Amino acid sequence: MITKLAWRNIWFKPLNTILSIILLTSSVAIITVLILLEKQFEEKFNSNIEGIDLVMGAQGSPLQLILSSVYQVDAPTGNISFDSAKVWMQNPMVKRAIPLAFGDNYKGFKILGTTSEYLEKYGAKISEGKIFEKNFEVVVGSEAAQKLNLAIGDEFFGSHGSAEEGEVHEHYAYKVVGIISATGKVVDNLIISNIPSVWQMHGSHEEEAHEDEENPVHGEVGHIHEEGDEHEHHEHEITIDEPGMEITSVLLQMRNPMAKLTWQRIIPQNTKMQAASPAIEINRLFTLFGVGIDALRYLAYGIMLISGISIFIALFNTLKERKNEFALLRVNGAGRRQLLKLVLIESLLLCIVGFIFGTILGRVGLMLISKSSESDFKLSFNPYEFIWDKEGWLLLLTLLVGIVAALIPAIKAYTLNISKTLAHA
Repeated sequence: MITKLAWRNIWFKPLNTILSIILLTSSVAIITVLILLEKQFEEKFNSNIEGIDLVMGAQGSPLQLILSSVYQVDAPTGNISFDSAKVWMQNPMVKRAIPLAFGDNYKGFKILGTTSEYLEKYGAKISEGKIFEKNFEVVVGSEAAQKLNLAIGDEFFGSHGSAEEGEVHEHYAYKVVGIISATGKVVDNLIISNIPSVWQMHGSHEEEAHEDEENPVHGEVGHIHEEGDEHEHHEHEITIDEPGMEITSVLLQMRNPMAKLTWQRIIPQNTKMQAASPAIEINRLFTLFGVGIDALRYLAYGIMLISGISIFIALFNTLKERKNEFALLRVNGAGRRQLLKLVLIESLLLCIVGFIFGTILGRVGLMLISKSSESDFKLSFNPYEFIWDKEGWLLLLTLLVGIVAALIPAIKAYTLNISKTLAHA
């Protein structure tokens, strides 16, 4: 009965009620997005660097090297000599070394040249088909296969670079031979081939372009789908032992913890390469992000404080107008505690409604952020996850704001003098 009366009372002044709900919804939505983003962002980044102690690549920004080689969200710092890299890859201190070669994409999804160890490192299993064995055979991540509508046996042409609008390489077609099961990691959004495929694709393309300059009559490039349309350079298939080739980077897992520190200094001193630590660079990235996240969190708490003040003002002002109503309730048998409860319940109902709407709005916001980040960085977030401990504390904080806001109006209702009120009515 009291709850029903409280619900009707909060709509006594609908504009005040709506303003309070909007402010609470906004603050809860911002904090909800931050809670989910922080947890999922950290989980995704940390899960992808497991088993990677160092990344060896061309000198430049260490963070750029990590982002491009581990997370596939930035341009690489350049290429390195595979022969030079092998010297370090075969060092006794190295437990596992996975070479990576970038170059092309298909409709925005990166085509990565590597070895089968890359799939093992991420625990990726072939759900359909088989692993790549020959040049231009590829296995496709679960997300990439679904979004690109690729199936076993499909063929496609890659575009140069990481931009979808890059020049299309029509002299070789990639063939899908396997689909990777979902891992929740970066491999889900990749198209993976062997390294010689990357070398042969770009090596033959450069040769072809050179031949076109010397002999313009033979400048047209055909598709391999036509029978007998294969070019002469198809006869020589490049292998992993091809001398003088370049790769983009190497993922290293070390046997000796000391090597993680010493190699970061030794490699740039003795070569044209660098060795960057994913753990160090990602911690630095989290520190940079942390400043912005903290600022947004403080903003959300500020909005919540304002919403609490708004609830207090609304209850305090309506209390003056409802003194006669409270006096009549007392005359009809309502006790002081019941009036106290009535005011508190009104405030708590506002907070609960604001929390529910804020939780929903926060997840809608995360869904939009996920679509945007998925389009730009192939990084998605789950808006349906509930982090019970942090969101539980957020609910308690929201209710506390409601209790504090209602405290003075509730005490006023509790100490209401019935005779004076009715005498002045």
